Amino acid sequence: MSERHWHKGACHCGAVTFEVEAPDDVVIDDCNCSICAKTGFLHLIVSASRFRILSGEDKLTAYTFNTGTAKHLFCSVCGVKPFYVPRSNPDGWSVNFRCLDRAEFGHVEIRPFDGGNWEANGASLAHLSKD
Repeated sequence: MSERHWHKGACHCGAVTFEVEAPDDVVIDDCNCSICAKTGFLHLIVSASRFRILSGEDKLTAYTFNTGTAKHLFCSVCGVKPFYVPRSNPDGWSVNFRCLDRAEFGHVEIRPFDGGNWEANGASLAHLSKD
């Protein structure tokens, strides 16, 4: 595993900013579930201790559906979802890799995840933030 660094990110308008501690070489999950497919979310899943909201927490709007476990958080100004509390790890965070600066990372592997069949495949994501 590569060295970890803090990487800054933001929504489109910059009202919500955050940072995530992650390795320089990452594996990103591209989920095909109903919400990820429509929003283009690319998952970098981390534990709560490796994530900090820097500004704009008051600009976040929450959305839940299905089991209500996942807390989808959107910027109320620009509508972008920079991160959320994932169903696979409700004690951690899933950061939208598209809201980070790709140039700060070394090797990036994007792998497909069949979230459209969550019940059969969801458990395979639970280990990702156990760091």
